[in-house]
Amino acid sequence: MKYNFDEIIEREGTNCQKYDNRELIFGKTDVIPMWVADSDFKTPDFIVKAIKQRAAHEIYGYPLKPESFYESIINWQKRRHNWVVERNWIEYSSNVVVGLASVVLSMTNPGDKIIVQPPVYFPFFHVIEGNKRVMVENPLVNRNGRYHFDIDDLIAKIDDDTKMLFLCNPHNPGGMVWTENELKELGEVCLKHNVIVVSDEIHADLVFKGHEHVPFAKLSDEFAKNSITLMSASKTFNIAGLSSAYLFIPDKELRIKYQKLMKATHLSSGNFFGLVATEEAYTYGDEWLEELLVYLEGNFEFIMKYIAENLPRIKVMQPEGTYLPWLDMSGLSIDAHKAYKILIEYGLGLTPGNMFGTGGENFIRLNMACPRSVLAEGLGRMKEALAAY
Repeated sequence: MKYNFDEIIEREGTNCQKYDNRELIFGKTDVIPMWVADSDFKTPDFIVKAIKQRAAHEIYGYPLKPESFYESIINWQKRRHNWVVERNWIEYSSNVVVGLASVVLSMTNPGDKIIVQPPVYFPFFHVIEGNKRVMVENPLVNRNGRYHFDIDDLIAKIDDDTKMLFLCNPHNPGGMVWTENELKELGEVCLKHNVIVVSDEIHADLVFKGHEHVPFAKLSDEFAKNSITLMSASKTFNIAGLSSAYLFIPDKELRIKYQKLMKATHLSSGNFFGLVATEEAYTYGDEWLEELLVYLEGNFEFIMKYIAENLPRIKVMQPEGTYLPWLDMSGLSIDAHKAYKILIEYGLGLTPGNMFGTGGENFIRLNMACPRSVLAEGLGRMKEALAAY
């Protein structure tokens, strides 16, 4: 490999959430943090070089988004996902969650219902309920170790007050990469009932062999006009701290609503280091990403082998994408939250499944985006902590 994903980068003391917030999150600092979804891999050299070149100018005034920024996004979608997007669809957000909140505020009213499909990325809940909308659950069905949409339940939950559905594609947690047929079935229901699909596709580039990310809006013109897609280079290239994300809003009326909110709140100016990083990632990042995916798949194979040999009562959902394996702890003699607490005592910090809502109670999420030696140490602590249960 050209890039060294085994390299250990010291992050403690850099004011990062993952390491420097351990005492607040876990009550102690001596835990291996495999919780928050950023990676421990060095940001690619071509991105770092571009940021340093821009920083050398020594004036950091208000940024302008150059056309090359938009062109890099358009070209990346065509290259990686065979999706032709139009320049005027693209709107900016500092991150995907801010984009979700902005979509809710600009396109729905207090009291409107928004559907989520738990277990799912928990900021979905905060964005809906924190903005005085009503969250409606359409839980996923765990069938033979893979999640599926419950379409009958979805239809039953929709009423005249239902305005929007949050889709996580690929899904976090669980790592499902929804198929074209699955997305079409979901999309037809939403189209029929005038429910806007808001698709969080931040993990779109982190898809493993044998699977293909299908952008929801790519499936048809009708789906595109009834949807908003949110993406960012942040997860893929480990640049979340640079605050740069974007939305595709193909429908003009919905786009104008979003633009009006951006004008009223001044949330769309951006961070020029984030703009530079995104453009560099999407211009030069293909080779780095291909090597990253090989390494991540190797990490998952390592996890599966280790757990099968040492912790066979724990079952791991087979991820089709993302770097966030979902561990089913229901085979243990203790519940998942007790297991989570014991793991902290043994120096391993993960994410408890109950944070992801209905269906997550028996699970714990693990972040495997780290050097394999760190992963091995973490799994060793898991064995020490839970082998007796």
